[in-house]
Amino acid sequence: PSAPARRRNPFSSLDNAPQRAAAAPQPPAAAPAGGDPSAAPFWQFLEPACEEKPSRRAEPAGSSDIAALSQDLHSPLAVPKAPSSPRQEFPADWSIKTRVLFMSSHPFTWAEHLKAQEEAQGFAQHCRATETNFPQSVQEPRLCTELRCAFQQSLVYWLHPSLPWLPLFPRLGADRRMAGKACPWAQDEALQQVLMSDWSVSFASLYNLLRARLCPYFYVCAAQFSVLFRAAGLAGSAVPTAAISPTTRGLREAMRSEGIEFSLPLLEESRTRKQKSSEESLETETADGLGEGSSVEDAGEPTPSDDDDDDGSFSWLEEMGVQDKVKKPDTISIQLRKEKHEVQVDHRPESLVLVRGSSNTFTLLNFLISCRSLVAVAGPQAGLPPTLLSPVAFRGGTMQTLKARTVSGRARVQGGFEDVFSLEVLGPILPHALHALTLVLGPAQRGAFRALLSPHEPSAAFNTGPAPPQEGVLQDLPACGLHPKTLDQLSQCPTLGKSSLRLLEMKDYAYTWKA
Repeated sequence: PSAPARRRNPFSSLDNAPQRAAAAPQPPAAAPAGGDPSAAPFWQFLEPACEEKPSRRAEPAGSSDIAALSQDLHSPLAVPKAPSSPRQEFPADWSIKTRVLFMSSHPFTWAEHLKAQEEAQGFAQHCRATETNFPQSVQEPRLCTELRCAFQQSLVYWLHPSLPWLPLFPRLGADRRMAGKACPWAQDEALQQVLMSDWSVSFASLYNLLRARLCPYFYVCAAQFSVLFRAAGLAGSAVPTAAISPTTRGLREAMRSEGIEFSLPLLEESRTRKQKSSEESLETETADGLGEGSSVEDAGEPTPSDDDDDDGSFSWLEEMGVQDKVKKPDTISIQLRKEKHEVQVDHRPESLVLVRGSSNTFTLLNFLISCRSLVAVAGPQAGLPPTLLSPVAFRGGTMQTLKARTVSGRARVQGGFEDVFSLEVLGPILPHALHALTLVLGPAQRGAFRALLSPHEPSAAFNTGPAPPQEGVLQDLPACGLHPKTLDQLSQCPTLGKSSLRLLEMKDYAYTWKA
């Protein structure tokens, strides 16, 4: 059929500025040499299609909304330069996603118009941690009640506090979005104390569930930093862990004063990498020097560094006889010089703090409850306790569901157009929810879909995992409320570092991804 009249590309926000300005269509070089258009990012060529009817849970939207849905998903994230090799499972991503856009050549109509009974069954399955398994491919997804209930089950999460008129995630950098909202507690100290007391009970409840291995993990999202608590057995650790990001020198000093032992894994990794690079450079210079007649003994002598003078010893001044004529730096100056690298990483991903062990995480719990910087004292978030996010129920928690809606469009391919369908999921998408959604979408979309993921950037540092466990065998978490396949994925050691997944694609039931 002949091509329709020129129409606005609803995914034009995925293209860069020069591409938007050009009147000519995309060059065919995006497609592989063999003529297979599947490798090309097909969402760049979507054409509008007709609107669909509204629904209960997965609300269909007209394709004119596609540009609005994907305006934050930029083209560098959508087109991987070097995707991973196909795997049966994708790596665990501990960052919190604010939006995921699934795309497929098969419709998502099965996710629309959930019946009241299906919605109720999905909630019941979540509360009872019901495990649902599907065949590799579901021939009629729209007629499969189990599939629709499992989809509803995968959208559930738990939140505290629950204030429907306030956006409680994300909290970092959210002052502008919260400005002008009604905050009756801002000037009422008594109300602030009530909110904080109630929050402390919920926080302690979550920690007790985690320590009993009934809750796999949970997040504490404050105005200045976020904390991820993980149970023993997750992320390759045999002990409970807590990761805090971003941090400041003041917060770290306060933790040290409370006796909390922690590490800075990203900073330590950077130092190790620089040291290794320096040693390799020294070895190269040494080899060159030996070739010019230097002796082995000379090459083996250590090179003095600035750090050698930081130990407070100035014996070399005495040897020169000028110890009384030179002003020596005081202890505070020496300490500040040692910590200059830590100060430089404040508010950056490298400032991530990792706390390990039951004793340290319990001390951290008490520290956070009494920490003054946990709650903002001024601004739109003043007096508002941090947001608690959990995959399972806890005392004071409120059941919430992610928002989902479908979008349809047409993709321009060689020889014409083809229908392309999308499913957008919004909200704080926790790690287990992303995996649970893929378990449902795989059979429903016949093993072929692509997902654009928009992470909450400050939480990407949580993908820095603890070192491989040395103190014991990993513990099982059979009753923590997650699907066994999801639990198995989250139990693996993190491999993404301080990055997060940006694109996830399933083809022939095998995953490729780009971070």
